[in-house]
Amino acid sequence: MIVPAEVVDYDPRWPLWFAEIRERLTPYLTEVPHLCEHVGSTAVPGLAAKPIIDVDVVVPSLELVPLVIGRLTEAGYRHEGDQGIPGREAFGLPPDAVHYHHLYVVVEGNKAHRDHVVLRDHLRADAADRERYAARKHELAHLLTTDRPAYVSGKGALVEELIAKAGGSRAADGSGRSGA
Repeated sequence: MIVPAEVVDYDPRWPLWFAEIRERLTPYLTEVPHLCEHVGSTAVPGLAAKPIIDVDVVVPSLELVPLVIGRLTEAGYRHEGDQGIPGREAFGLPPDAVHYHHLYVVVEGNKAHRDHVVLRDHLRADAADRERYAARKHELAHLLTTDRPAYVSGKGALVEELIAKAGGSRAADGSGRSGA
């Protein structure tokens, strides 16, 4: 599956895609206390985004993370570690993925989880900041085909500003890496 490399207007199908992804995960996570949350830009009605669904599988304790990693591996996902963001375990797509998505396992209330939720909820509530963020993403979109890390880095300061404004916190190393 090709990684989407464009910023597009909000698509009302994105919540439906999230529901389909969550449905696919459900059989592998039965009997494991968890919550699947739609996070990231596609979870914000009206926000332009890359058409990539971000999903947090939220567990109540760190002890459950290895179990969930194993279950998601059984589902065909490839565990990719924290990718430099402590507290967030990332996964590569299974070969039969229908919608492109990022899948993470986080512990409820840890920094990675809080920052995802705080940013999402703030952007849902604040139209001016939603527009600022969309404008920044459009400004950087040309980098998606040539330098994806520069695209992410270019959004970093604004993401951190919005997280802080909404009551979140900076990364321990001051990098602004929130995973958003």
